[in-house]
Amino acid sequence: MTIKLTCIGKTNAEYLKNGMDVYLKRMKKYINFKFEYINDVKNAKNLSKQELKKKEGLLLAAKMENSDFVILLDENGTEFTSNQFATQIQKLLLNSSKSIHFIIGGAYGFSEDVYKRSNKKIALSQMTFSHQMVRLIFVEQLYRAFSILNNEPYHHN
Repeated sequence: MTIKLTCIGKTNAEYLKNGMDVYLKRMKKYINFKFEYINDVKNAKNLSKQELKKKEGLLLAAKMENSDFVILLDENGTEFTSNQFATQIQKLLLNSSKSIHFIIGGAYGFSEDVYKRSNKKIALSQMTFSHQMVRLIFVEQLYRAFSILNNEPYHHN
C-alpha cells in the first residue's frame, strides 16, 4: 500500500520544508509515502479562475492512476478529529486499492473533472490556511493517525 500526496506548486518557505521533512522521515516506518509537486501553471495571472482550475486539473489528472482512491483536501469536505481521521485511514488501508492519493489543489480549488474523479473530500479545518501550510498540517496529521493506530504516545487523548 502506498499513500501519495500531490500538490500544486513547490513549498517555498524553508521552515515548512523542514517541518515536513520531520514528519516524512517519521512516517517511513509505517507506510510507503510519496510526496509530489506539480509546477505552477505558466502565465496563471493571465487566466481566469476557471481556466486556471482546468489547466491544473489536467496536470493533476496526469498524476492519478485508475486504481488510486483519490481524496481531495477541500474546504467543503468532511471534517474529522484526529482519532476519527486515524479510523478513516485504517479503513482505507484495509479496503482500498493499491494506493490512497491525497491532493491539495491550487488557490481556487479543483476543476469539475477532478471533483468527478475523486472518491472523497476532507477538510482539515473550517479555517483557511495557505496551500503551503496545509501540506505541513496534513503530513503531521497523517503521522499522528499512524501513531494513534499503533498505540504510540505521540497523540494524547
